[in-house]
Amino acid sequence: MFRRVLIANRGEIAVRIMRACRELGLETVAVYSEADACAPHVAQADRAVCIGPPPSNESYLNIPRLIDAAQAARAEAVHPGYGFLAENAAFARAVEDAGLVFIGPRPDAIAAMGDKTLARRTVAAAGVPVVPADDDPLGYAGSHRPETGATSEEATLLVAAATRLGYPLLIKAAAGGGGKGMRVVRDAAQLRDAFNAAAREARGAFGDDRLFLERYVERPRHVEVQVLADHHGNVVHLGERECSIQRRHQKLIEETPSPAVDATLRKRMTDAAVAAARSVGYRSAGTVEFLLAPDGAFYFLEMNTRLQVEHPVTELVTGIDLVHAQLRIAAGEHLWLQQEDIIARGHAFECRICAEDPAQEFLPRPGKIVALHEPQGPGVRVDSGIAQGYVVPLYYDPLLAKLCVWGESRDAARRRMIAALKDYVVLGCATGIPFLLDVLEHPAFVGGETHTHFIEDYLRTWTGREHCRTVAVIAAAVDTARQRPTARANHHNDSVLQSPWTTLGHWRLGERG
Repeated sequence: MFRRVLIANRGEIAVRIMRACRELGLETVAVYSEADACAPHVAQADRAVCIGPPPSNESYLNIPRLIDAAQAARAEAVHPGYGFLAENAAFARAVEDAGLVFIGPRPDAIAAMGDKTLARRTVAAAGVPVVPADDDPLGYAGSHRPETGATSEEATLLVAAATRLGYPLLIKAAAGGGGKGMRVVRDAAQLRDAFNAAAREARGAFGDDRLFLERYVERPRHVEVQVLADHHGNVVHLGERECSIQRRHQKLIEETPSPAVDATLRKRMTDAAVAAARSVGYRSAGTVEFLLAPDGAFYFLEMNTRLQVEHPVTELVTGIDLVHAQLRIAAGEHLWLQQEDIIARGHAFECRICAEDPAQEFLPRPGKIVALHEPQGPGVRVDSGIAQGYVVPLYYDPLLAKLCVWGESRDAARRRMIAALKDYVVLGCATGIPFLLDVLEHPAFVGGETHTHFIEDYLRTWTGREHCRTVAVIAAAVDTARQRPTARANHHNDSVLQSPWTTLGHWRLGERG
């Protein structure tokens, strides 16, 4: 086993990885931009290296600076976390070329699954179901198009390809993910403009404007399967997660098991996931994502060649630490688990706590955290990257923390999540907590009737304005109280002034009225 690990990431996932490293007796190295100099992940590391100015391309996405930081800190391995460079084959290759261990899959596996058209062909050859598609509707054979809109001739080719597939269809970026470069098209009149818009977005997000057409599955569930694989050809799955509650193709709430997956369907989906992992000689933790149609058919969506944001729910039901597993596999260990050793118990949910305003189309709302209270109790877990007094920077993803709960049944876990959210207070920046509560209490969610258009169908007009005003007033009052010394300090314990929770009584963040 290596002795020192550099975490090429920030926020809650950096803190999470550091905890796992400490438990295995490994030293940790944090990297940080100038905007993150006071971030909790920096304080929790054994050592830390500044890698540049706040913009991501000058810091967390700058491969030479990350490699220099690892070598300067004498790290022996690099964990990419998720996001940033976690699924960048060039980064994984640069780590290995520098004589370091990349804690993740091989670069060629990352590349194979990162190209969506190549991934589709690869897993289809392994017998994994895929959505009917045209991988090259314009006949460019994988090369990049000129940076212009579709010509009249190309538009004719597009219409012909779309007609063969049938409407509605989805335009997708070959190099993409996270909803970038993606457009739904319901008739030929929309096709050309949607294609041009998707190409521009894909070029800006990935530097690659290759697109493909795929039959659009109406109101599917998003169900994914967690896999673990070692260097020696052993692959196991850890069951499925459902991630259907999304906004703009970004997940908000995840759960395991899926309320729509029975034992027979689970066997078919997990077998397909293991086959997909084997098809690229996968190693480390990975996730195979599927669309589950209302008729029970399922189709390969993509493989995430990294640790998922929502990995804690799998850990809660299986008792298996996925970051420990990544570290041990990267060190060359044979997989110590057989499939029959993995038993899921109970139900788990994760809610993403983000600095954003659901009433304003989920626009980011960073700011200074003037007061913070995280829920505790049996079956409650918080993976956090923030602290009281921390100023949330506007340069990065707005994810602050992940609230996860476990219960003996889906309803028990749901009720525990509601109670935990009502005890979770972040004052100083807007969060989606009130919105998450309304999702969890919606009759369709209670009944397990979830799909990827859930928010659009049921909560499109959500405002939550009265609640948000209340929280803003309390945040301002708390911040003012912290800055204004009063005579009471001479007569009362200082902790009374330092903690607003002693004066809020029975007030809870999610309560109405």
